[in-house]
Amino acid sequence: MNRSIRPLATAAALTASLVLVLSSCSSPGDAAATTTPTVTVTASPSGGASGGASGGASAPASTPSPTATAGPDGASGGGGDLGDGSTGEASSRCTVGELTAEIADGGGGAAGSYGVAIILTNSGQRSCTLQGWPGVSFVGDGDGTQIGASAALDRSTPHESHTLAPGDEVQTIVQIAQAANYPADECSPQATDGFRVYPPGSLESIFVGASGSSFDACSNPAVQQMTVSALATF
Repeated sequence: MNRSIRPLATAAALTASLVLVLSSCSSPGDAAATTTPTVTVTASPSGGASGGASGGASAPASTPSPTATAGPDGASGGGGDLGDGSTGEASSRCTVGELTAEIADGGGGAAGSYGVAIILTNSGQRSCTLQGWPGVSFVGDGDGTQIGASAALDRSTPHESHTLAPGDEVQTIVQIAQAANYPADECSPQATDGFRVYPPGSLESIFVGASGSSFDACSNPAVQQMTVSALATF
């Protein structure tokens, strides 16, 4: 498959880290000015009932728990959204134990925002299906606590069912408004450890680490900072 973007981290290596450079506007009032923050990115597969990573490896204690309870708002928490198309049998759906996750540059956004691509790969031994919008949220505090509102679902994006042979990939694009766009007393900005990602139809999740000022979250759940597209091939 021809990739349009270069993955920057893999969930198969728990301690792997690479540098992701995301371009973002320096302030909401100056779209021409940009910064290039250096971001260290790691990814860890979920554990839980589905078995998590092959070999039974578990995330270190300082890594946010990938199966922590979804946040209180539930906008796109556990299970995401399968959409209203044909979802097939639940038994054919890709499980967390069959998926690995990585992030890459998802392209620019409007002034003061940027895109992150979250790529899901079928690392299992069978073909399986995915369809719809994943649940995505920031997590932090070193224990997987959700920070702020879950990503809103971009319903304008198509949500076809995708059958993934072993090694096949799909991606979702998360558009993130920088916390600096909002008044500090409204946003209550907080550093994060990365993302919790629920594949559509799953109550288990995958943790994808990402640190740096570009990933600061508004801890006020009334601030809708992120939107997420339906899964698509690329």
